[in-house]
Amino acid sequence: MKFKAFITENGVSLLERRFLPALEKMGKVCHLFLTRDHTFFLHNLLNGDGVQSIAQFRKEALFDDYRISSQNEDRIAFAIDISLLYRAVRSSVSICSEYGGGGATENRLQIKLVKKLPPNCTQPTPYLTFETKGYKSAVIQDVPISKPLSRAQVLELQTALDMAQDLPQTLVQVPDLNQLQSYVDRMKHVGDLLNVSISKYGDLHVQISTTLITLGAEFRKLLVIGDKAQAPPEDQNLSAQSRSQRAILRGDAQSVQVLA
Repeated sequence: MKFKAFITENGVSLLERRFLPALEKMGKVCHLFLTRDHTFFLHNLLNGDGVQSIAQFRKEALFDDYRISSQNEDRIAFAIDISLLYRAVRSSVSICSEYGGGGATENRLQIKLVKKLPPNCTQPTPYLTFETKGYKSAVIQDVPISKPLSRAQVLELQTALDMAQDLPQTLVQVPDLNQLQSYVDRMKHVGDLLNVSISKYGDLHVQISTTLITLGAEFRKLLVIGDKAQAPPEDQNLSAQSRSQRAILRGDAQSVQVLA
């Protein structure tokens, strides 16, 4: 199997400034899944342990001169440490800025799959290699990866990806994630299981309960993406917990329990 491409300036900006810092917070290790047309960063799709996250990019959004080949329909997947990948991208950006020659053809960041023989080892190890070519210099950084997934494992990953992308019929857009995160961080001190419900009215209800205390937060009239409905007038003066329970009973809301 072979993979080689040049990361575009836009691709470097997307990865270094926006997505890799966010993905690093989701989990230390993820699967990097490369296909003919897309690149995926996938958290917890195979083991199902923890929060699942999917970041999907068309190849044109990240790469130029994109080349991939494998006996598995040109699909390659492997596990990679996000922090090491992020460090390599940041370092490459720093090298380009410091030693760049001032032209896109003189200073490009190439990424490719390689196998190298580490010191005191008899078996070659796979790496994702970054090569920064400047006007008078070239710097190579090797990020260790897992052994590429087998055909059966890639099929399992693809199946899990297809299932995970089957989104619920109703989604809400939370305008202030920092505020929501602040509430959840405080709730973690109360208990382990968090009840989350989303209604077609645009209400997001988060609650945690123990034998001694119940703590909850409600975000109302959020932007609804997908199926939506009007909240019954008779529910307006009820408590947040009662409104949520009635919406679930009517089939206008869905509720799940997650680890805080």
